[in-house]
Amino acid sequence: MPALPPDPTLDEIRAALGPVIPVHAGFDGWSDTALVRAAEQIGVDPGIARLALPDGAPGMIDAWFAAIDAEMAQRLPPELLGAMKIRDRITALVDSRIAIAAPNREALRRALAILAMPQNLALGVRLGWRAADVMWQLAGDVATDYNHYTKRTLLAGVYGATMLVLLDDQSEGLADTRDFLNRRIEGVMRFEKVKSQFLARRERMPSLSRFIGRLRYPAV
Repeated sequence: MPALPPDPTLDEIRAALGPVIPVHAGFDGWSDTALVRAAEQIGVDPGIARLALPDGAPGMIDAWFAAIDAEMAQRLPPELLGAMKIRDRITALVDSRIAIAAPNREALRRALAILAMPQNLALGVRLGWRAADVMWQLAGDVATDYNHYTKRTLLAGVYGATMLVLLDDQSEGLADTRDFLNRRIEGVMRFEKVKSQFLARRERMPSLSRFIGRLRYPAV
């Protein structure tokens, strides 16, 4: 949990509340009661906490997921990830999110139910995309073309599906969730390999436009 400075800003209070609220949301739902109890736990006036999180349940869930992003980055610094292959980096990043979220599975269940509501679907998509983007950035991805989007779309799907498996996983050490994750990551890696091979072949294919251009303007 981030330590609060003597005179914290609303952003700093929000960051401090993020990892604490789910502890109470598992019992009280993503409610004002959970927010008040979290505020009391970190020593913040509930009225100030409401100012830091004025959007109710969606804002509280957003703050929790941002806290997961931050803790994941702390657990897996660049020097640790840099020694891994790309597949292992992605697996380790998603696995760290599993470990961070697992103690608050009931809060996660309630959060996903709220994000599935029609008025919150856009937020749910945005949060899934943000998680995937953070993971790819930590993994060292620098793609700026359409690969940037396909990688994040695929990982967001893997991450979301894995979190659903986590909700009801009763296996020792969450083995079922981690097995599911490994299978999905394997599928993504196969897709990326096939995509790379296809693009390489396409680059070697004759270009009709270049051929016609040479007919019109032959090289001298």
